[in-house]
Amino acid sequence: MDIPRLLDGRLKFRHLLLVDALSRQGTVVGAAAELHITQPAATRSLHELEDILGVSLFERGPRGITATVFGEAFTQHARAVLAQLTQAGRHVVELAEADRGTVVAGTHLAGSNVLLPRAIAALKKDHPLLTVVVREASPEALLLDLEAGRVDLIVGRLTGPSGEGVVRRTLYDESVQLVVRASHDLVGRHDIGLPELTGYPWILPGPQTALRREVEELLARNGLGLPENRVETTSFLTVRQLLLETDMVAVLPGLIVRDDSRLARLPVSLEPIGHSVGLTLSDSRTLSPSARALIRSLEETAADMAPQL
Repeated sequence: MDIPRLLDGRLKFRHLLLVDALSRQGTVVGAAAELHITQPAATRSLHELEDILGVSLFERGPRGITATVFGEAFTQHARAVLAQLTQAGRHVVELAEADRGTVVAGTHLAGSNVLLPRAIAALKKDHPLLTVVVREASPEALLLDLEAGRVDLIVGRLTGPSGEGVVRRTLYDESVQLVVRASHDLVGRHDIGLPELTGYPWILPGPQTALRREVEELLARNGLGLPENRVETTSFLTVRQLLLETDMVAVLPGLIVRDDSRLARLPVSLEPIGHSVGLTLSDSRTLSPSARALIRSLEETAADMAPQL
């Protein structure tokens, strides 16, 4: 098979943007809407790219499209190119404007309540004109954003070791707790067990998260299934308001409730569930000055928090 000539002028940046959108959206209609182009234009661009490469990138089905092995491979390279271009543009701006750069941090529940806000506050004291953009999503969605350069770093639970294009750096270890409102009728009791608690409504992380899988395994080891009456979310604002207004029981990282007088931990062990909180970075991109400044602030903030954990 001849190697495609990707530098002969036929390959355009719109082709790279298209395969990234197609892989995430799963439909031509969705990708076209994201890129603000018509569906025929998206289909035509895809055909152009497949002609350039000489392979089929996506398989069409009744429910959308699925990347072929060629599509998965090319999408990974396309995202790497897009990430480098995004980083290059911002790096030039930051060199020209010193502290007026931008850093985009992705986060999920474990990092969004205490660590990241404190680190941002400390960073802004020394760099008031540096813009910090925070994007909250599931760990899986954030990894795609990191790969494509839409976020510079991810702050939150570390779901695995370094590898597969990412570097994971631990900042601290944290326990996981069962939490209710401070006025809940369970507060103050020391004879509570998991069987009784599953009769209450629960708030759980989504099924795509590692924490959710660990909770399911813990309940199964105790001969219990998931509570039938439950809400699934990783939005702390939603979790907190539901706890304050209902009898729900939530599974939350311990730091989230430590300084919240309106919430209380229940004396029920969830061991061996626990996790490391830290940074997830791309192993192939050079960090911008703004990203490095936020990372320094996160590391210093985590070190200050360590004696309280």
